[in-house]
Amino acid sequence: MNRKASVVWRGNLRDGAGTLSTESGVLRDTDYSFRARFEKGNGKDGNGKDGNGKDGNGTNLEELIAASLGGCFSMTLSDELERAGLHPERIETTAIARLEESKGSWTLTRIELEVRAKIPNANQNHFIDAALAAKTNSPMARLLNTNISMIAHLDT
Repeated sequence: MNRKASVVWRGNLRDGAGTLSTESGVLRDTDYSFRARFEKGNGKDGNGKDGNGKDGNGTNLEELIAASLGGCFSMTLSDELERAGLHPERIETTAIARLEESKGSWTLTRIELEVRAKIPNANQNHFIDAALAAKTNSPMARLLNTNISMIAHLDT
């Protein structure tokens, strides 16, 4: 199974901008830029235009990674629970990708997951075991091979 995305970048790093598109069409010419990635969410001035002539809004690569991991983790958790004979009603996952600068270089240093689930007939031990297995076994987590922390809440 192959999944495809295409990217166009125009200009230099700081003033340039690009667009992302996915084969499914969910992302189609979605803007991304240095400003959206490194400045907008950091409390810096966001009044300038990016290389697409837009206001610097758009996605950033780290939130796409966070969404991918959160979605993959949630699906894997559902599978782990079903293997244990449990049937989740709802799994809500928030993923935060932490990008840090060190010695002039940016690195995705860790991802923090917070998951909340409603699972009839589950106890905390069942849930934690399944969540830890999902954190280890999800295809996206294996690909990223980074420090992933997790907080897990079981709703009653």
